[in-house]
Amino acid sequence: MLIVQPATRPTRRRKHKTSIGLAVAGGGPIGGMYELGALRAMEDALEGLDLTKLEVYVGVSSGAFLSAGLANRLSTAEMCRIFLTHDSDQAQFRPETFLRPAIGEYGRRLLRVPRVLAGWVGDLVTKPLDTDWSDVFGRLGTLIPTGLFDNKAIEGFLRSVFESHGRTNDFRELRRKLFVVSVDLDTGQTVRFGAEAFDHVPISRAVQASAALPGLYPPVEIDGRWYVDGALRRTLHASVALEEGCDLVIGVNPLVPFDAGLAQRNGRAVPESLMEGGLPAVLSQTFRTLLRSRMQVGIEKYQRQYEKSDLVLFEPSPDDVEMFFTNVFSYQSRVRVAEHAYRATLSDLSTRAEQLAPLFARHGLRLRPEVVNDRNRELMSSLGMRPHRRTDATTRLRRALDELDQSISTRH
Repeated sequence: MLIVQPATRPTRRRKHKTSIGLAVAGGGPIGGMYELGALRAMEDALEGLDLTKLEVYVGVSSGAFLSAGLANRLSTAEMCRIFLTHDSDQAQFRPETFLRPAIGEYGRRLLRVPRVLAGWVGDLVTKPLDTDWSDVFGRLGTLIPTGLFDNKAIEGFLRSVFESHGRTNDFRELRRKLFVVSVDLDTGQTVRFGAEAFDHVPISRAVQASAALPGLYPPVEIDGRWYVDGALRRTLHASVALEEGCDLVIGVNPLVPFDAGLAQRNGRAVPESLMEGGLPAVLSQTFRTLLRSRMQVGIEKYQRQYEKSDLVLFEPSPDDVEMFFTNVFSYQSRVRVAEHAYRATLSDLSTRAEQLAPLFARHGLRLRPEVVNDRNRELMSSLGMRPHRRTDATTRLRRALDELDQSISTRH
């Protein structure tokens, strides 16, 4: 599904290059793979679009992985090789690294058992009438680990990627603006890593914090504060790119509420009710609905507040059985989901081509009919041949040449 919100007061195309921003929402491992497939499709389908050379990048949770990679000149093709085909010479991705039990967190909670029990027994003896079972459950709740899996391995993986092959793990060394959104656990306030006062934090650490989904991963400590998943406040945070003055913001959101009735009318095999899926299906639909409602409110505000900017948002369709019934934490389905997203995105671009053509033209972009209308086109075939093996020296040279080319273009 494609949401197009044209500028109400579009400016004429300037002589210099238009400013384009990218905002990528969260969605767990599978949501990230959907976003990767969608981004790969956009880059294939839009002539003039290089997702590693945008002006502003905004990432939340799993979307922060992709935004940080693109801002660091890690192309969609290379990320597909890292996460999908495993034939990249840039990094070696192992799903089990992201699913290691949080042994340290378990240990810290176990060490608190004697103190909690002693406090409860003490209250039972001194204040027997004021102590009930609800108090017991409250005390026991403090012993439950804050996350199932250890996210330190995630930070280590990202650090190794960003500190090699001419890339950087420092926001201040990036040529483009990158914002990784997280939430301060103790205040509930949004924090933009990469912004002033927060740009000293390593990018890998910021992404770790942004993806610390409560219950799944423990909160991340940075400068004495604890941070959790950035999606707790907003879904997309496209306003960050709009505030930076982007003329066009491209957004990707992988989680939308499922419409079982629409799916049935379109001939898809689905249960009569999501109740048949039990608690996981109910929680998934609830979570998606909450995220969607918040994003709709934000999009309505964008049109009023940023009337000179265009917004194009890519999402799954409400009847997308593939995305709803695939476990969002399953790494086994990542190739299938990325391929599905690639084809769905091309289909959306083809269906809305007439409306999109003038909008994209304002920003120097053009749809490639031979790509969007090719029903047999696949993500894997779009990757083409593997590039020649790159060293740190050749990557730094490529980066310097890209920056020289951009500088020359800006002057002209």
